[in-house]
Amino acid sequence: MNRASLRDLCSAALAAGLVAAAILVGRHTDDFRDTLRVGWPPLLADFDPHFGPGTPAAVLLAVAGVTYGPRVAARLPWRAVPLGAWLTSMAWIWSLALIDGPHAGVAVRLTTRHEYLQVVDRFHDIPAALGGFTEHILLHSPDNWPAHVAGHPPAATLTFVLLDRVGLHGGGWAGAWCITVGASAGAAVLVAVRALASEDLARRAAPFVVLAPAAVWMGTSADAYFAGVAAWAVALLAVAVTRRSCGAAAASGLLFGLTCYLSYGLTLFAPIAASVLFLGRRGLRARPALGAALAAGAAVVPTLFTLAGFDWWEAYRLLVTRYYQGAGGVRPYGYWVWANLACTVVITGLATAAGLARAAGVPARLRREGPSPQGTARARLALVVGAACLALLVADLSGMSKAETERIWLPFAMWLLPACAYLTRARGWLCAQVLVALAVNHLLHTGW
Repeated sequence: MNRASLRDLCSAALAAGLVAAAILVGRHTDDFRDTLRVGWPPLLADFDPHFGPGTPAAVLLAVAGVTYGPRVAARLPWRAVPLGAWLTSMAWIWSLALIDGPHAGVAVRLTTRHEYLQVVDRFHDIPAALGGFTEHILLHSPDNWPAHVAGHPPAATLTFVLLDRVGLHGGGWAGAWCITVGASAGAAVLVAVRALASEDLARRAAPFVVLAPAAVWMGTSADAYFAGVAAWAVALLAVAVTRRSCGAAAASGLLFGLTCYLSYGLTLFAPIAASVLFLGRRGLRARPALGAALAAGAAVVPTLFTLAGFDWWEAYRLLVTRYYQGAGGVRPYGYWVWANLACTVVITGLATAAGLARAAGVPARLRREGPSPQGTARARLALVVGAACLALLVADLSGMSKAETERIWLPFAMWLLPACAYLTRARGWLCAQVLVALAVNHLLHTGW
């Protein structure tokens, strides 16, 4: 075993140790104080070993992905790689969700008392609902919104209202929407990696992006939908600055605007967007109209919601109050500020921990070995991954992400996964990834 492989194993072992510490300290804390407000710390889950109709498909996909994934990703024509990643990711997410059965695993996930579908009937007059949205955020307000509705700008809820309006009623269709859009996040990440770094790195990252343990929480949560929208905003921005396309810039801006009205926390995608703009600065200088197109697109969604009477800043101020009225006011910052990172290890896998350690060493290696096309591509990817780490760090330190980050941080986690492109021995690391996903979904019943 060479030094690089040994360092990879040490990084993965440290990440596993962090998860173990979060479990042990969490259980001890709950035994004495019961302040964590999760069933199986650090995850919001209950210990419930089980099998289901999705088990055979999940195992088969895991074996096929580990055995053939790297080879297929390397040999397919490029145009087929993002599409293949999207379809395979959907299959992986569906199979994992169906381990809990079609009802418990998909159909009722978005219909519980905290979820968006509880309030669809209250949006029969959409302009009036948007205009009065902030009046129902606080817990003591009349007809206060359920936790997830109050915790997000109204574009999240409005999505499910519109699905209902076009005839796609109920949790089954809502879950299918979230899985379909969420699964596309992997394809978007690969498009961005190819545009900003290199096709080789995108191909190497593809199996890890598809088979990430995050798929457990992609099916079925609205955060998967948010992850898909945010990922395509970044991917289109990468295409815009590298191909100097005003159309892609406008579309990226539109999606960034929507992203901010799906989740307040996704404003923290700013560092990731900034890294893309930095890497594409030559394109911006050569075609200044790209910036104008991006800004124009980004203004559309905020303008529409503001004209409808929704005040984003006032809603966020009230949300902070609501957050501390509930579990956020009880959960201890001192535990979650590091246990959140353990949750991130679970959703991104041990391979990503090893990949991030390698990404951190890329600048030093580039200085040591001198510039080369391959080294430059690796450094460019490291910058984007580093920006995603920065976004997560800010979210973590803010205190507004205490627990449930295995779900809430899905949009950011997607941008850590490409770090696996730095790894050698891909099959071994892929095996570790799928084993985490299979173990979590067969041993725990996750919820939100």
